[in-house]
This record gives sequence, structure tokens and C-alpha cells, in this order.
Amino acid sequence: MNDTAASLRKKINVAGDLQSVVRTMKAAAASNIGKYEKSVRALDDYFHIAEMGLGVCFRELKFIPLNPQPPAQKSSNPFNVVIFGSDLGLVGQFNDDIVDYAKKTIKDFPVKPRVWAVGERVHARMQNAGIALKELFAVPTSVKSITPLVGQILVNSKYRQYSGTTELHLFYNRLSASSIYVPVGLRLLPMDKKWRHTLSDHPWPAKKIPEVMGSLTSAFHALISEYLFISIFRACTESLASENAGRLAAMQRANKNIDELMDDLKGTFFRLRQSSIDEELFDVISGFEALRKNHT
Repeated sequence: MNDTAASLRKKINVAGDLQSVVRTMKAAAASNIGKYEKSVRALDDYFHIAEMGLGVCFRELKFIPLNPQPPAQKSSNPFNVVIFGSDLGLVGQFNDDIVDYAKKTIKDFPVKPRVWAVGERVHARMQNAGIALKELFAVPTSVKSITPLVGQILVNSKYRQYSGTTELHLFYNRLSASSIYVPVGLRLLPMDKKWRHTLSDHPWPAKKIPEVMGSLTSAFHALISEYLFISIFRACTESLASENAGRLAAMQRANKNIDELMDDLKGTFFRLRQSSIDEELFDVISGFEALRKNHT
């Protein structure tokens, strides 16, 4: 069916309204990326200080488990996996990418892990893949709401009870310069031996060697708690930044498509309008010629 000038004008107006929505979502996504990236950068110094403190403890204690569990309990060692996803739309393959990456990694684990999903969509995809999930957490909607989530994960991981043998793995999307984001995996527990030696061998930046006030073991426990908190917080924040980066890219594509549609609609409208003007002029000229012939 051929479009009329009125129908084309209506389509142009609808496309313009949709473009306004897309531009608003682009601005919101860009703003969120900035906030989450700023939050990650703000943790860098704190994380570095926690690592320096752990290095001191590793040198003094030669690494001890937090609370070594009795041999009779070894069969119940927690093996925990946390997968960060998104519950909002317009993120493309964000959830599929991280779920596929996590599934490939989990199948190589020596034991069946306890899997926790951050987000209902990740939870549903993991269930569809036949993977039983232990817990479902809500996706944080702001930087402030990340802290309660991290607390829940730490409590459920029972790392204090089984810290010497507890496994804790994180899977999340991280911003990438070569692409929008890449899925990554991070093992937080048990602590990597090479990483421990790297921290313990790293020279202290000042001339005076620090001293631990009170129990060295208590200080070690506190620093481990801070290290785990910062690591999980940063993983969640990077996941949220990646989510918004995916949404920004989707909105940029949508905005480009709308621009092309608007150009096409406006071109068609102007051609139709010009054709209508030409027809009106032809009618005027034809009428003028007819009247002139009648008067001669």
C-alpha cells in the first residue's frame, strides 16, 4: 500500500519519539559506565594496601589457613561458583556469553560446585543447561547496593569455616578495549601459591618494616576478609559496567538505524510532497489554459 503524506509524517514523528528514547538510554548507559568505572578505580589503592598487608603476613606466617578444618570434614569442603549477569534488557548476548563461558569451565571442575547466580536470567539459563543452582541473588541497581550483595556472598561461601580448603570462583564480564566486554573467570580461594610468594617477596616501599599490633593471625584474618570483599565488589562493578557498555553499543546501533530510517522516510515524504505540488501546478496550468481557450 502506498504511503500518503499524512501517514509518512506520522511515521517520521514516531521515529523521532523513538530516537529521543534511544538517546536518553544512551546517555544513561554512558553515565552508569562512568560511575562504575570510577568505583573500580577508587578501590585500586585500597586493594593495593590490603595486598601489601597480606604480603607482610605471608612473610611472617609462611601462609597459614584461616581455620583449618578437621580431616573428618574434608568431604564437605565448599566449592562455590558465583556467576554475575543482568536482569535488564537491551544488552545483546551479555547473559549468554557469561553463561556459556561458565559452563565450559565448570564441566572441568573435579567436583560438582555450588552455583550461585546473580540475576534471574542467568539463573534460568543455567537451569536450562541442566546445572542445579544453590542460590539466586538480585542484580544490584547502583553502587550502593553492591555492598549488601557482597556480604551475602561471603556469608554463604562459609570461607571462615572452611577457609583452608574452600573454593570460590567468580565469573563475570569485563570491559575490553578490543571488544565491548569479555567473559572472565577469577579464582579467589584457595589462594594461589605463586601469588602468595609474589606478595611475600615484594619489598616494602618504606625504610621501616611495618609491625602488626596484636595478634598476627587476627590481622591476617581481617586482611583476607578485606581482600575477598574488594575482589567480589570489583567483579560485580565490572560486570555492571560491561552490562551498560553492551546497552550503550545496542543503543548506538539503534540510533544509527533510526537515523537511516528517518532519512529514508523524509526522502520519501519530500518526493511525495514535491509530486503533489507538481500535480497541483499542472492542474492550475491546465485550468488556466482551458479558461484562456474559452475566452478566445
